[in-house]
Amino acid sequence: MDQDRTLGDRIREIRKRRGLSQRELAELSGISVSLVRKLEQAERQDARLETLRKIATALRVQTSALMTSPDTENADRQTVDLWEPVRRALFGPVPQPEETPTVEGVEAALSAVKPAVAANRYAEVSIILPRLLRDTEVLNGQARHVRSRALNLTGWLLVQTRQWEAAASTLQLAMDAAADRLDAAAAADTLCWSLLRQGQLSSARTLATQWADDIEPRFSRATQAELSAWGRLALRVTNAAIRDARPGEAEDAARLAKAAAGRIGREVAADESTTRTFGPATVAMIRAENAAITGQPDKALRIARAIPPGILHPESASRRRHQLDIAHSHAMLRQDPAAVAILQQLRSGAPEWLVQQRYARDILGSVIKRRRTLTPDIRELADFLRIAL
Repeated sequence: MDQDRTLGDRIREIRKRRGLSQRELAELSGISVSLVRKLEQAERQDARLETLRKIATALRVQTSALMTSPDTENADRQTVDLWEPVRRALFGPVPQPEETPTVEGVEAALSAVKPAVAANRYAEVSIILPRLLRDTEVLNGQARHVRSRALNLTGWLLVQTRQWEAAASTLQLAMDAAADRLDAAAAADTLCWSLLRQGQLSSARTLATQWADDIEPRFSRATQAELSAWGRLALRVTNAAIRDARPGEAEDAARLAKAAAGRIGREVAADESTTRTFGPATVAMIRAENAAITGQPDKALRIARAIPPGILHPESASRRRHQLDIAHSHAMLRQDPAAVAILQQLRSGAPEWLVQQRYARDILGSVIKRRRTLTPDIRELADFLRIAL
């Protein structure tokens, strides 16, 4: 399809090919006919990924067939300024102290930063990382695994804070520095997640599939690390496929991930770089996420209720993201107080993480849109998430 065509051109062409009126497309997709008209007439130049997925499902095409540009929100100026020393340590000349770092010392420093990462204390971590990256560069030839893991952790945090270009370059460095396939796969997994967050669904799915095929383990003798790395890549495939209106492919990948998680039998660390986990609870959370994405909030909440409490650390990014899926499901069911309560809890427990989540803004925005008046708590939360009222 011609890349110069607008989103409205693409929707209109496929709708007519399917023999649908604008009103029929609106009814099938569950969006307003006025939005369909605005998109087709170019009064609206773009739409949320969730809206595009609904239209694509109704038109029986992949979401990526409609997209003219990535669904991206970049870091704000405050975040960019905060992370400037990290980017200099990654890509610019950095003065080196006279004393030489040791492998043991750098490994200990990498482990010591993990609690702050797990607690989403980005400002604290951004101060520590430049020195850590400087030391791993000095040791690169002696301890490639330390260098790769530090780079993957940095790339993961750059994705968390929506610094896409810097993240992609950092993760490529991590893959190049990796001493083994599992460390390289961990960085590839992070890059897949970055592509997903930017709405680059086809690229994310292709990359995750390639790496999953490359490291596919033999279940009869696979290690826990091999199963968890492969299982997480399968989850990336299902993440991308469900957003790209490929439900069959999403279900197939989810089954593979479930099989790997069942073989392990519990939640384990997914890699040596980040705080990511993999296991039955992680797979269940992705199933709940997929249900929320496909407009099945009751199913999402039912899956969430079945996940035993306390399995994942309450401060983990995966757990936080799952809470947003629960809030989204409550919002879809018009259970606004429950949705707002979850957002307020996240603000209290992980403010630096929540303010980076466009998902949270979308959830609260849907609540605000249908309310005639706003409570002081909702107004304060909207100000925190930088939603214009």
